[in-house]
Amino acid sequence: RCESLVEVYFQLQQQVMAASTELGAELLPRLLERLNEVLSSLVKSSFLVEKQPPQVLKTQTKFQASVRFLLGPQLLKAAPKPYMVRADMVTEKQARELELSNYSNTLSESTGEILHNTVALETNPTSGTCCANFKNVLLKKIKRCERKGSESVTEEKCAVLFSTNVTLTPSNISIHLQVLSLPIVVIVHGNQDNNAKATVLWDNAFSDIERVPFVVAERVPWEKMCDTLNLKFMAEVQTTKGLLKEHYFFLAQKIFNDHSASPEDFQNRHVSWAQFNKEILPGRGFTFWQWFDGVLDLTKRCLKSYWSDRLIMGFISKQYVCKLLSMQPDGTFLLRFSDSEIGGVTIAYVMWGKDGSSQVENIQPFSAKDLSIRSLGDRIRDLVQLRNLYPNTPKDQAFGSHYNSEWGGLG
Repeated sequence: RCESLVEVYFQLQQQVMAASTELGAELLPRLLERLNEVLSSLVKSSFLVEKQPPQVLKTQTKFQASVRFLLGPQLLKAAPKPYMVRADMVTEKQARELELSNYSNTLSESTGEILHNTVALETNPTSGTCCANFKNVLLKKIKRCERKGSESVTEEKCAVLFSTNVTLTPSNISIHLQVLSLPIVVIVHGNQDNNAKATVLWDNAFSDIERVPFVVAERVPWEKMCDTLNLKFMAEVQTTKGLLKEHYFFLAQKIFNDHSASPEDFQNRHVSWAQFNKEILPGRGFTFWQWFDGVLDLTKRCLKSYWSDRLIMGFISKQYVCKLLSMQPDGTFLLRFSDSEIGGVTIAYVMWGKDGSSQVENIQPFSAKDLSIRSLGDRIRDLVQLRNLYPNTPKDQAFGSHYNSEWGGLG
């Protein structure tokens, strides 16, 4: 514990002072200086961000954050008034320079204007904590940096730097405390939110703990990407039912634009940031992440219970649907996420003609707006041509618990 280490420091200091005569005029100052360096290092490492600012931060929007000084209750007891903690925006370059200087440098210029950015560092006697709570902070504007190559504003990472100057008691040493938040992507419009989330997700999932801010790999193993997509899906939708092996296979075919490889072939591949959220999917107007995030949003808002009941196959290609349904009895259907639209779910079903031939039809995808007007369960109940959920569950048995009690069918 930090407190115990500080007690050891003061004991050592007392022992050094007690032995000052034996140590001599040359050795004593060096020992005391070294002890102060150790204390300073320990104190600086105990200044932490307790509540991180939002990692996608919109200008002109209020946000909250807090920092904690673990050693504050012990070392700031005799302070005549609370010390003030300041919050400033810093660029990736500034964050890197601070890190390389081991936070001995101070910030020369903030990269954005933050309102209400100074808060008292207060000790709570009841909880024994020393915190600065930023409850009403607002990023008024941001100065954009010079970007590299094709980098967009939503790939630009910055951070909030929290800093304060404290004087420790009883040693009377002044220390400049600084700590960086997690990387932040600043946006000015809601339509940038999706791409900003991609930058944050990639950084959080694939950066090393010990790194120069904010370096992250450009390519990562596909298996790691699968884990990330699965964790993101379960967290956003708030479900315990994650993605399955067949879902990963479909997603791999989509992101790599390869429909000839086997599931095993994809296991040793690496996926790039460009494939994730820079390159437009073939024949579409959006990237892989933009499409996947649309699925997340739709499922979270309208399909959580259906997904958790495993009623939605979801991640499956149109071609494979035809293969599954073409030999099934008339009216067999399944649910898949739309390939052509962001945030759509479609119903595919098989119908048999009098000539003995089968045809697989795909109903126009339903959006979140459609499903807020009439639920998916009720829409399935309305459609008389739908009989059994693939492979062979009667639709009323599969979806009955999702029907609304009043009947408002199409007749």
